[in-house]
Amino acid sequence: MASLQDIRRRINSVKNTRKITKALELVAGARLRRAQLRIEEMRPYADRMQELMIGTSRAASSFRNLALLQRRDVNRVALLVVSGDRGLAGPFNGQVLRRAFELERQERAEGHEVVWTIVGRKGASTLRFRRYEIESQWAGFADKPSYHDAQAVGHRLAELYEAEEVDRVVLVYNRFESALVQRVTATDLLPIPEHVLERGDDEDMTERERALRGDFIYEPEPEEILQRLLPVYLETEIYRALLESAAAFLAAQMSAMRSASKNAGELIDSLTLAMNRARQAQITQEILEIVAGADALTQ
Repeated sequence: MASLQDIRRRINSVKNTRKITKALELVAGARLRRAQLRIEEMRPYADRMQELMIGTSRAASSFRNLALLQRRDVNRVALLVVSGDRGLAGPFNGQVLRRAFELERQERAEGHEVVWTIVGRKGASTLRFRRYEIESQWAGFADKPSYHDAQAVGHRLAELYEAEEVDRVVLVYNRFESALVQRVTATDLLPIPEHVLERGDDEDMTERERALRGDFIYEPEPEEILQRLLPVYLETEIYRALLESAAAFLAAQMSAMRSASKNAGELIDSLTLAMNRARQAQITQEILEIVAGADALTQ
């Protein structure tokens, strides 16, 4: 049985750990609110981008021959996995990597070769530990990405696709839904789906899209404008995923640290009870020794 001094030392250690987890929970909560604001601020830009692409594609005589829209037989699939740079976030990194490995097994079963591209130190270290070859990796911005970071990722993926080194690009990331729910999402990045350039009935169109259907003279030609817009759309989609992943990481970390603080409190209560029992047993033992000594003197 542990001594009274050992129990006291362990209680102090757990209390110090709880201070750290409480501080991390508060920091993650404050940063999560800022991350949510960044997502909300980015959405209008993404909407306007898609509206401009839809209007330009309607004016173009043909756009299906553009490099980022071309579909071909799939032999090599690139997986872009968005993980975190740090841990202490519960299942955040583990669940996105499990989904990526599941996709890898599916692609290999269909006879496709898998090319790994990774965002975040945790994902890269896991792949290296499993002896996977990583084609491209980026780190240092997973919890606070900028548009410049998304540009670097998008530029590299576009290079791989246009050079026909890969025939399809799949994005795997944690999508932020709420402070308690982060859902792993896998979506095709390249080739860019044609449905993003199309909109159904006129009733579904926004006022801007209706305006873009007017009789305009484009300079340069609509096809050339669209060719310039497609890489920007790709970067925007990657940036959105990076922001979603950053918010999901902070939410997962806040939840994990709250659970850790709660568990630390329960452990402190349990150790305090054990300490009181040990102290009571020690006092009882001392009383028994005093009584036994007194009885020995009276005999």
